[in-house]
Amino acid sequence: MKKGLSGSTLKIIAVVTMFIDHIGAAVLGRLLMVNGLGALNQSDTEAVVQWVNNHSNIFYAYQTMRSVGRLAFPIFCYLLVEGFEHTKDRKKYALRLGLFALISEIPFDLAFKSQVLEFSYQNVFFTLFIGLVTMMIYRFFEEKTEWSLYLRMPIYLVVVAAGMGLAQVMKTDYSAIGVLCIMVLYICRKNRIMQLAAGCISFFWESAAVLAFVPIAFYNGKRGLKLKYFFYAFYPVHLLLLFAVCYFMGIAGYAAV
Repeated sequence: MKKGLSGSTLKIIAVVTMFIDHIGAAVLGRLLMVNGLGALNQSDTEAVVQWVNNHSNIFYAYQTMRSVGRLAFPIFCYLLVEGFEHTKDRKKYALRLGLFALISEIPFDLAFKSQVLEFSYQNVFFTLFIGLVTMMIYRFFEEKTEWSLYLRMPIYLVVVAAGMGLAQVMKTDYSAIGVLCIMVLYICRKNRIMQLAAGCISFFWESAAVLAFVPIAFYNGKRGLKLKYFFYAFYPVHLLLLFAVCYFMGIAGYAAV
């Protein structure tokens, strides 16, 4: 057996860290709001410090869990690129992502906005879907080898910009910069060292996310356990579970932080 981490192991790491992050946001975030976080005047430094001291256990647990969760998205981006490269049918892959983006939207809105459906912020499956479609279009022009590089370069820029723009307009999770990070990993895919370095640089805006490239560096190129649909189903299911927990705790009326 080849040493290192398989794709399924990376997915498990991403799913676990995402779950921790969402517990922090959906449950502890609401508890912070219940305890008066939303009523604070953020410019009143003394009041903020006093409030943090009075609620330090929840506040620091919340911050820790949200930081742990930063590892999830870079891993999902990396595996999206790997999936794009190795899937037998990219159109089915895109259809599956798009379908689960739609399925997950109501659970996402319930978990974080306490609404059945709202459009101020869309779930991360939409970001991954847009990233995948952007890669498909980018690859189409890459394969136009009869075209000069000088012709293809501006087209590449337009394709990436269009994907970023769509994510920004749709207000997806991580929005434009999320699509950019996916494309950076895709463009650098042929040189692993360059890909890891570029990935770290592209996530500079979220320092904890850079740590995700430690397990990614140990990826052995193997698929691992066949749990494809488990990972897809886990996303909407765990969001509904978190909303149910908040509902029975009596804090579902607050939006997550």
